[in-house]
Amino acid sequence: MVKILTDNPLLLLFVVAAIGYPLGRIKIKGSSLGVAAVLFVGLAVGAIHPNLKLPEIVYVLGLATFVYTIGLASGPAFMASLRREGIRNNLLVIGMLLLATVLTLVAQRLLHLKATVTAGLFAGCLTSTPALAGVLETIKHLKMGVVPDQLLAEAVAGYSLAYPMGAIGGVLAISLVQKLWKVRYADEARSLDIPGAATQALSRATIHVTWEGASRQTITELSRSYKWDVVFGRVRRGNAFLLPGPGDRLQAKDLVTVVGTDSELWRVTAVLGEMSEEEITLDRSKYDYRRIFVSNPRVAGRKLGSLNLFERFGATVTRVRRGDDDFLPHDDMVVELGDRVRVVALQERMPELTSFFGDSYRAVSEIDILSFSLGLALGLLLGIVPIPLPGGITLKLGFAGGPLIVALILGTVERTGNIVWSLPYGANMTLRQTGLVLLLAGIGTRAGYGFVSTFANGQGVAIFAAGAAITFIVALVTLWVGHRIMKIPMNLLVGMVAGLHTQPAVLGYALEQTGNDLPNIGYASVYPVATIGKIVLVQVLLTLLM
Repeated sequence: MVKILTDNPLLLLFVVAAIGYPLGRIKIKGSSLGVAAVLFVGLAVGAIHPNLKLPEIVYVLGLATFVYTIGLASGPAFMASLRREGIRNNLLVIGMLLLATVLTLVAQRLLHLKATVTAGLFAGCLTSTPALAGVLETIKHLKMGVVPDQLLAEAVAGYSLAYPMGAIGGVLAISLVQKLWKVRYADEARSLDIPGAATQALSRATIHVTWEGASRQTITELSRSYKWDVVFGRVRRGNAFLLPGPGDRLQAKDLVTVVGTDSELWRVTAVLGEMSEEEITLDRSKYDYRRIFVSNPRVAGRKLGSLNLFERFGATVTRVRRGDDDFLPHDDMVVELGDRVRVVALQERMPELTSFFGDSYRAVSEIDILSFSLGLALGLLLGIVPIPLPGGITLKLGFAGGPLIVALILGTVERTGNIVWSLPYGANMTLRQTGLVLLLAGIGTRAGYGFVSTFANGQGVAIFAAGAAITFIVALVTLWVGHRIMKIPMNLLVGMVAGLHTQPAVLGYALEQTGNDLPNIGYASVYPVATIGKIVLVQVLLTLLM
């Protein structure tokens, strides 16, 4: 069997995935490892034989694909976070990296470790392959090009010993804290006003307008004056139906449909009149409603308000469904491929609207290979560009940092001319999951044998324990300081812990626990600073010790 798997790396990949994925869905006391279980199965399989490891391209492809799709989806929220709490979040990450540096120096003194092993330990316990690459480059630079293979091997050994616990330590810290603090992710997410947060369920109500002063202001002016976050649908005035625009006014005795959260609907009702049990939406003789897929690239990436739907088609969008969540539409909401918009319009205009948005499920299931490949290529190019720093240190963002930064930018830009950079929601999730499985299987099988064989000597066990302790302490302190002192929501903070460790396995676990996309926002908001910070700190650490 070992011979078969060694000679057939694709078979090895899918065996690891097929075993790990279902194991990750097993819940023990309410918790499960999720996709992160693929990493542990990879470690176990890789430990059997030194040749049972996947080619490096599997790990690199998975890493680049995973972080690129994360960046595309998180771009708008990341840019928004820079205007809100981005500085605070990244200052926390920098502080925790400095704590990790201090703990690594303590371990070096206690265990009498070599400088090269210490630098590898730092890179491994924070699971940063770019940092390890920086260590190897620094060794070559400090030795003026004459580098014994032993020095490079020592750095790699320290890294491989600490790396496995870099993923496990973060998972353990999150699992411990959420049990001790009895974290309720769903309740917290509903209270957050952040793009990507789980939304409160939207409802529709019919309101009987009894307020005589309703006609003094337009619908837009009323919403602005009372700060209503709702959408007004069709109106029945006497026996006639009409679809009001932003500049129209309601009148007493009107029946109007309103879409929003339950709390907002009651606020509107308190001003306009009273709830009515009459369902005016059942009459579809004049106005009809329909959910339409957004598959037209000319529409995707544009703000809803810029589409001028009321002026062009006499139509109103009352809801936008993205993934499993319904969102209340606003003029500044950017429409994405794969969205399903609920439109109210005259029956005879529905074919035009359907054609305008596209309404092709097949189209939104496909990937624009041009935009995806071009964007990822730009990210990989950025990752290999050497960036000189003071002190003769050269920084490279690597296969993770480069694609992530480019994706964050492109995800915010949404489109350039006719090129739509964003991916349909379903396609993005599929690529992201595939990339994560490739990454975890590649890491696990490549680190498995070295991870187990290092326990043959006493110092190997000590280095492993030191790496585990540093990883766990840093993750635990980050959670405690971030949530208890800085009041960062746990939905975001667990993603920040994954970003601090630049560890997709921890992010996968966090996503499983929260059940929403908020950890992606926390992950993307600190990942660039964490990547660059670790590359710089590990090279400074090595330079000082040598």
